Amino acid sequence: MTKILIIGGVAGGASAAARARRLSEDAEIIMFERGHFVSFANCGLPYHISGDIKDRSKLLLQTPESFLARFNVDVRVMNEVIAIDRQNKTVTVKNLVDGSEYSETYDFLLLSPGAGPVIPPIPGIYNPLTHSLRNIPDMDRIIQTLQSNKPKHATVVGGGFIGLEMMEAFHQLGINTTLIEMADQVMTPVDREMAGFAHAEIRDKGVDLKLGTALTAVEYQISDQDSQPDNTGHLSLTLSNGETLITDILIMAVGVRPETKLAQDAGLQIGELGGIYTNDMMQTSDPAIYAVGDAVEEKDFVTGAQTLVPLAGPANRQGRMAADNMLGRSETYQGTQGTAICKIFDLAVASTGKNEKQLKRDGIAYEKVYVHTASHASYYPGAETVSFKMLFDPQSGKIFGAQAVGKDGVDKRIDVMAVAQRAGMTVEQLQHLELTYAPPYGSAKDVINQAAFVATNIIKGDSTPIHFDEIDKLNDNQLLLDVRNPGELKNMGFIDGAINIPVDQLRQCMDELPKDKEIIIYCAVGLRGNVAYRQLVNNGYKARNLIGGYRTYTYAQ
Repeated sequence: MTKILIIGGVAGGASAAARARRLSEDAEIIMFERGHFVSFANCGLPYHISGDIKDRSKLLLQTPESFLARFNVDVRVMNEVIAIDRQNKTVTVKNLVDGSEYSETYDFLLLSPGAGPVIPPIPGIYNPLTHSLRNIPDMDRIIQTLQSNKPKHATVVGGGFIGLEMMEAFHQLGINTTLIEMADQVMTPVDREMAGFAHAEIRDKGVDLKLGTALTAVEYQISDQDSQPDNTGHLSLTLSNGETLITDILIMAVGVRPETKLAQDAGLQIGELGGIYTNDMMQTSDPAIYAVGDAVEEKDFVTGAQTLVPLAGPANRQGRMAADNMLGRSETYQGTQGTAICKIFDLAVASTGKNEKQLKRDGIAYEKVYVHTASHASYYPGAETVSFKMLFDPQSGKIFGAQAVGKDGVDKRIDVMAVAQRAGMTVEQLQHLELTYAPPYGSAKDVINQAAFVATNIIKGDSTPIHFDEIDKLNDNQLLLDVRNPGELKNMGFIDGAINIPVDQLRQCMDELPKDKEIIIYCAVGLRGNVAYRQLVNNGYKARNLIGGYRTYTYAQ
């Protein structure tokens, strides 16, 4: 009989336990969780704080009792594995309720300890009004502070998923909110110009967004009333820009770090990025010990390099595969794309694969396109603009990544791109995707088709692109041509130095343009610019079209 011990009862650990039981009725499976809860929906925690998820029990997907009843898994909460003896294949377990210790033997051991919040060494950061959010007790403490301190102002440090979700939760509760982010953008999986749409939405909702700003010190000022509980009062925050901010609750959401202490103490290999090393079968450097989830380094799907991607989807798939392999199968993990989406008020921001920052860092040659088009047929009520960016190899057309922002239809476009990338499709093949179309749901030429048309034009030489970050560096041998209608310039603004000839008048006015200069064309989103570009190059002009048009240029500022 195979004996499997699982350390960590959320996501990867719980998936492995359930899968192992489905494969073997005879295996002895014990799952240890140092917290009170197993298999809880940690991605749902901010939505209970906001009130979107009313019932706290909805976050508890399984309990020790339900796991035992359905899967015959011995789940031991408040039991922490404190040491691994690899030579004798035993673990030492501490019962956190009574402090006693005991040992268990194993045939296979699975590590799924997750990741812990990064708390920077900021003076005064440890106080009753400062919280992080990784589990249900964290959530309960935040709710308790909200109830006892009744904050009028909240501050969130960190513009990642948890930070953005907590920002929205506080706003929904009617609390004035400041979001502080040390980088020049929120949500780093997307590039700066795509994050610009999120910045506009955040500020439009009245949130005080401070980019390029760090928290440098915290001072806890307790309530004057002796009868008040410990988590009352307010905080004085010192910021790197010289400002001082008074706030009533502080959420630290600057990132997470893999929990590797147990693995390190056991002498298991730790990767260069700080996560537990695993091979494609999710084995650690000890073949009897597997590891999954936020604690491990995994293979990047695009580059094949090691990466850290703390997402629930990969963790669950890895847990399932580890269970397969512990019970005699031979499954390999196929790499992580990092497909992710975040709700930011009325916007959805999503991405898959590599972003431009990563491609630049890794020295990978790439090209990019932007399209801004309707989520469904523009003449049908309710159409919203989807802003879409695609990164690809300019020679082979291999898909490197995609990003999308909008109020509707963002998830399905990025999901399609994630599947296309996983299937090894090229941008040329994306042209031929046959996606659902009816006016309430899509367009005859979908967002993805249109991006593929633009990309294929570039690869074939039918279009010569210029990008938003080159526009402010034009020289005397280039002429900026705005082909929008005059009313658009008046209502939406324009780029300084441009001359305006509407695209429908270009043929009649073309002689006014110099042939000894390169004509840099732009319109609202790039579509009319391409029409103008083809007219000009077909008449012997040298030209380039601003991909994504004035919309991309504006939100990139």
